Amino acid sequence: MPRVEVTTPDALPEERNAESALRPSRLDEFIGQPQVKASLQIAIDAAKARGEQLDHILFFGPPGLGKTTLAMLMAKEMGVELRTSSGPVLERPGDLVGLLTGLAPGDLLFIDEIHRLRPVLEEFLYSAMEDFRVDVRIADGPNAQTIPMSVERFTLVGATTRFGQLTPPMRARFGLVERLNFYPPEELRLIVLRSAGILKVPIDENGATEIAKRSRGTPRVANRLLRRVRDYAQVRAGGAISGAVALEALARLNVDEFGLDDMDALILTTIIEKFGGGPVGLGTVAAAVGEDSGTLEDVYEPYLIQQGFLERTPRGRVATPHAYRRFGMTPPAVQPTIFDR
Repeated sequence: MPRVEVTTPDALPEERNAESALRPSRLDEFIGQPQVKASLQIAIDAAKARGEQLDHILFFGPPGLGKTTLAMLMAKEMGVELRTSSGPVLERPGDLVGLLTGLAPGDLLFIDEIHRLRPVLEEFLYSAMEDFRVDVRIADGPNAQTIPMSVERFTLVGATTRFGQLTPPMRARFGLVERLNFYPPEELRLIVLRSAGILKVPIDENGATEIAKRSRGTPRVANRLLRRVRDYAQVRAGGAISGAVALEALARLNVDEFGLDDMDALILTTIIEKFGGGPVGLGTVAAAVGEDSGTLEDVYEPYLIQQGFLERTPRGRVATPHAYRRFGMTPPAVQPTIFDR
């Protein structure tokens, strides 16, 4: 089978290696997202039966749910290579030309954060996706010339956390559009048990359940918490993870029974205590907690909203009564006035 190249440019080397070790090697080993898996399996089987490349595929949803892993597994199922990049890394058309001309027939090109592609690069991709050719400019100014260059028939796999920021022409060029949702605790428990087996960490059902409940519906978080609980168990509990050991370790990590960590708590208490519960704008919250607004919107808010701690309204962010009760406070009887957005 051809070599499959998988890289995550923004990850630290040790985190990238840990994530790679825990990834499944076949699509049928992938836990969760049953509807997405079924759709991809049908597309793979049909493409292989026809001897064609896969149609272009777009994954969207919060980070850490398996977009890169699914792209890797699709490449393995098709017996082709996977080349990866990300929207912020690609700056010039020449960057894309280098990627596209290096693809073999049927290869997958995975672009993470595809919503962050520059408009000129997005337009450059249109002809590559539809006609499998690119127009290469060989001069600038009044004598500028472009030469059409053919590329092999490939599959573009795009991933984004902000589906709404993709332009309609770009969205229309994907034959498959799949949303990845947060995982229920039972699926995360299975992921924790599987990862513990790979890491050779003794763990019981209670220990796996406690980690799964605090994993924010995200396999990446579940595996990260498992590694930290493993460290605690190795030093303080003889290496085995029970329910009690998991509780002790997670308490030291400041991860509560809802999966909220220090930043989640800071966001909610800031909205409640400094801004009367909201509505308050995203930029104001970001400045108050010292975090980038994009990180708040993409990483923290989706889970807080899903769990009912936060509302995103046209006037700004609002802490829910559930958030007040989580911190032992009484919700206000009257909705507060708007704060600066």
